[in-house]
Amino acid sequence: MLSNRRRQLPLATQMDMVPMIDIILQLLIFFILTSAFVTQQPGVKVHLPKAVTADVSHKETTVISIAKDNQLYFGSRLVTLNELRTQLVPHGKKNDPVLIRSDRQTSLGRVVEVWDLCRTLGIQQVNIATSTSSS
Repeated sequence: MLSNRRRQLPLATQMDMVPMIDIILQLLIFFILTSAFVTQQPGVKVHLPKAVTADVSHKETTVISIAKDNQLYFGSRLVTLNELRTQLVPHGKKNDPVLIRSDRQTSLGRVVEVWDLCRTLGIQQVNIATSTSSS
């Protein structure tokens, strides 16, 4: 006699999805956490000059970048010297520190021009970004 009952598969042949989902979630968390440790400086790509006595600053600063073609960038936005002046006026009033990131091939005159502008606006702490000699 044939019965119309369904044949049930033994439990050993059924695949349990819970351990696979757990592993996938753990991998996802691992990749999210490790990607947070990848640090890149946003903005303009410059090759910083090397310095033996370079110090690491952890303060939040305003960044002015000077590319090797002497173009000025306030953050990541291309600006002229007059536009830079208007952008820096509030920072001079609040006495915020300014960091100048200049390419190795930038003319010294351009760096001094930006430095002098910052000092004229009353910004007391003007720093120049360098890389350590081991980098």
